[in-house]
Amino acid sequence: MDFSVIASLFSLVYFLALLCIFHVLQNFRTAQAAIAWIVGLISFPYITVLLYFFFGRNRFEGYVAARRIGDKELSHIADTLATHAEQCICSPPLQSREHEVITQLTTMPFTLHNHAQLLIDGLQTYTSMFSAIRQAKEYILIEFYIVRDDGIGNKLSNLLLEKLSEGVRVYFLYDDVGSANLSSPFIEKLNSAGAHIRSFNTVSKRRKRFQINFRNHRKILIIDGHTGFLGGLNIGDEYLGLNPKLSPWRDTHLKLIGPSVLALQVTFIEDWYWSADTVPQLNWIPTIAPDHHEQPPATTTTVTRSIDGSEIEPPLPESSAVLIIPTSAADEFDTCELFFLNCINHATERLWIASPYFVPDIQIISALQLASLRGVDVRIMIPDNPDHKLVYYAAFSYLEATDLSGVKVYRYKTGFMHQKVMLVDNRYACVGTANIDNRSMRLNFEVTALICNQQVVRDVELMLKKDFDHCQQVTAQYYRQRPWAFRVMCRGARLLAPLL
Repeated sequence: MDFSVIASLFSLVYFLALLCIFHVLQNFRTAQAAIAWIVGLISFPYITVLLYFFFGRNRFEGYVAARRIGDKELSHIADTLATHAEQCICSPPLQSREHEVITQLTTMPFTLHNHAQLLIDGLQTYTSMFSAIRQAKEYILIEFYIVRDDGIGNKLSNLLLEKLSEGVRVYFLYDDVGSANLSSPFIEKLNSAGAHIRSFNTVSKRRKRFQINFRNHRKILIIDGHTGFLGGLNIGDEYLGLNPKLSPWRDTHLKLIGPSVLALQVTFIEDWYWSADTVPQLNWIPTIAPDHHEQPPATTTTVTRSIDGSEIEPPLPESSAVLIIPTSAADEFDTCELFFLNCINHATERLWIASPYFVPDIQIISALQLASLRGVDVRIMIPDNPDHKLVYYAAFSYLEATDLSGVKVYRYKTGFMHQKVMLVDNRYACVGTANIDNRSMRLNFEVTALICNQQVVRDVELMLKKDFDHCQQVTAQYYRQRPWAFRVMCRGARLLAPLL
């Protein structure tokens, strides 16, 4: 090539690097991420400019604008809820600023008269979800990060086709990156049967294949506005333990019946409006879940069937106060991180966290250290069998900081642990989709349920105790005894923490 052409290309790359640096300085949300990008753009501009194009955006302005427009379209929903939900909305159960802050952050209320049922692992979760789908009378709302065209995916597709033939409406939302391998025949078959299917386009169609940030990581299923599901499981055979490398798969989901489902439905509708520019006609009258000593009304009676069709009658749980916490890059604040910080800072006796990806920033680490120094039993459960190597190595580098203050880190040894669960004292439990990493805290669209109910707290406690029996505690000494090359790799992986 002519020297002048080469010089022009070099100049173009450095000019683009300078533009990227300017963009970083104008828009960074954490100093660590900004420094990482600037160092990379100066030292390795040829690679980093391309990476910045894929990963550099940290605000989802398009969704914010669409949500503002959508607020007008959704205003009638707010009016309906205000009319019918007065008897269901309550003050924060703890009567303290701890939960009032969360409701202010999310603009979601605590609701009473809910049933919350813990679902452990894939078989129990899919059994309960499929049973609820079979009982749908009006509509089914589905939103998943990953949907696979495999065994469980086809079971879901066939069940939806059956409900569509009965006149039940289906609204199906999937993430375009998480479900990148979802086949066209899978989508076309449901479309042809009358389902409304959309992908969660985080940017314009021309650019969406080049934008990795702002993934819709939510997993939501809603039946007729009275029964809802959320948690760690997507739609794929691996969640049934059928991936040999990650088997057995350990995960947790949650089933809700009651007014909290309408808050979950609002979360779905905002995402749907962004993707489809339409607002479906849905049920916005809350269903009051009965107390545990009452029989449920016909609209909420659930006969659970296993995947093979056999019936299972679940026990009827006690009424719970539930708060739905949707978080995303479109929020004015870093809602997800502030939520976790709020929970950590208010723990007084026990804080148990299970997360498959543990790559926290300095604020989370500091809060965990302070909690442990206050005498709180702080335990972090992470997988020992990883599905993402960089995250696996980065997690080791935090052992010196956690061990110093008494934070206990456990690695789950039996298969792959993917649940996102938190237990705070004996007061409340959280089940959702958010991990302890930068993507969940600032970039992904997530949703978590906070449940105030003593039976649910006990169930989560027993579940996590069984999980800890499959764990090995790892300490700073364990990390120091590893080969120097391993430690260097862990520290190097940690440098990428703002991007993981």
